Amino acid sequence: MHKLLTDAPGTKMLLLGNEAIARGALEAGLSFATCYPGTPSSEIPEQFLNISRETDLYFEYSTNEKVALEVGAGAAACGLRTMVTMKHVGLNVAADPLMTLAYVGVKGGMVIVNADDPSLFSSQNEQDNRYYARLSGLPMLEPTTVQEMKDATVAAFDLSEELGLPVLLRTTTRLNHIRGGVELGKLLPRKTQGTFKKDPFNLVTVPAVSRKLHQVLLEKYDRALEKSEQWPYNQITGKGKWGIVANGVSVNYVRDAVVDLGIADKVTLLKLGFSWPLPKALMTRFLKQVDKVLVVEELEPIMENELKALAQENGVMIPIKGKGVGGLSRLFEYDPGLVRKSVAEYFGIEYKAPSMVDMSDLPPLPGRPPNLCAGCPHRATFYAVKQVFGAEAVYPTDIGCYTLGVLPPISMADYLICMGSSVSSGCGFSEAVEQKTVSFIGDSTFFHSGMTGLVNAVHNNHKFTLVILDNGTTAMTGHQPHPGVQAELMGLDLARVSIEDVVRGCGVKDVHIVKPFKIKKTIEALQAAKEYDGLSVVISQELCPLFAKATKQFKRGKVFTVNQEKCKDHRDCINKLACPAMFVEEEKVRIDENLCIGCSVCAQVCPENAIVPVK
Repeated sequence: MHKLLTDAPGTKMLLLGNEAIARGALEAGLSFATCYPGTPSSEIPEQFLNISRETDLYFEYSTNEKVALEVGAGAAACGLRTMVTMKHVGLNVAADPLMTLAYVGVKGGMVIVNADDPSLFSSQNEQDNRYYARLSGLPMLEPTTVQEMKDATVAAFDLSEELGLPVLLRTTTRLNHIRGGVELGKLLPRKTQGTFKKDPFNLVTVPAVSRKLHQVLLEKYDRALEKSEQWPYNQITGKGKWGIVANGVSVNYVRDAVVDLGIADKVTLLKLGFSWPLPKALMTRFLKQVDKVLVVEELEPIMENELKALAQENGVMIPIKGKGVGGLSRLFEYDPGLVRKSVAEYFGIEYKAPSMVDMSDLPPLPGRPPNLCAGCPHRATFYAVKQVFGAEAVYPTDIGCYTLGVLPPISMADYLICMGSSVSSGCGFSEAVEQKTVSFIGDSTFFHSGMTGLVNAVHNNHKFTLVILDNGTTAMTGHQPHPGVQAELMGLDLARVSIEDVVRGCGVKDVHIVKPFKIKKTIEALQAAKEYDGLSVVISQELCPLFAKATKQFKRGKVFTVNQEKCKDHRDCINKLACPAMFVEEEKVRIDENLCIGCSVCAQVCPENAIVPVK
């Protein structure tokens, strides 16, 4: 039995933050869950996938976040309790349905988990999605501990049904991936079948209906505002004249700083766990009982600006600062030391940071840049493309493991905006420059948002080459399924959609299927694509070796070694492939037999045929 199905109220369990959210959803009677995987949210749907194998919980990995939200909206409209999970940039993809779903509302509770990523640990931007609550008019909850992540999730479902609105549950990477003790609550029974009541003049958003629904949304907003004023996780603690306002994980940093600096009797803390709508009455009461305020919030100065406006409206003339104090910046995530230093600086406390451990006698740690795995088929594809198109071609790339092709010596990523952008931006490059354009996109990303760009390329007669890197899984976020996977390898009963059929169905005439470990044939196919006067698609098919190992499909080839007598030290293997299984020792190229998977690409690249199988 999955540990999150433990039905023992009062029991304590050590959980990852994302596991606590999943447990909270189960305690709330979750019956329907959808997602598109994206770090730092990916562990939540992973729990649901495994739980759906043991229970009647419905779960799916949708093709993208927009689809996930729309699928979930249909279930919520029928009265089912629904959760949709995604990372912060995923909410951009889902923003179109989100804005109007706020008008339409829900019957069953719907919680949308939005995981922001301060410091861009695994993302292409660092946006602050608290703005989405303000843009959509939807309530937003921001838990601060692992226990609260579970409890706030339960409360979010109740709030959603009471207001008839989706509720945004915002986390950040640090909260998603911390562990803590969680006291379990009671598991509510799931309602897996709902009913849909036809009501087109409240559910079909033609302009006349939407005008009325906008007014309804504002009325619901007023009710949500009343709730935020009474919400138990919106708290004022302490009686000091120094005010601090914080949200999310920053609340914990502030609490630690207050204790470490010995100023608990001088500080009043306003913690905002129901951060939108703003509890204005509570915040005004806080402002009137302190002499100055420090706002500790990662990313944008949203609470800071709102507090300043609220103070002005109520005639409260006190200093309110946040960004620019100490290390409090609009950049990156905070940490306890930074917050402690900033609190001390703002309130004029004599403070000396703890001395760092002296490590001057130790050698520096070796660099460990991110790299494609040993035997990754993407490396072979990149090599073959470069042999045909050269360094002068323009290479738009996309979101996935293959984005690491930006690093030398591969150096084959010239432009990236978001999921699916390589295909569409490739259309633009192909018209704007004389150089050849070769776009790279992964299999999961192609289904996510690459297909529409491909249709655009066909329709508008753009001339470039699209290379679809089909490694049979959503590799970067943890080997989740997508429409093109062999789902039976994962023990799932899902239909497989052929990438080749989709490409040909979109109208592409020149289509090549290659096995990238066969370098010569891959180069021949790419040369034909280069010479074609139009849009060409090359589908490079080879399972991700890590996924192949996990699904017992991996068949290790013969391990290779370097014949030092034949090697002339050209180092093409190192300088053109940079496989992590290869290294230089005593000025000689060697192969780590523990890392080599036997793909044989290096042997095909070596001009002296000095790389040979181990006998």
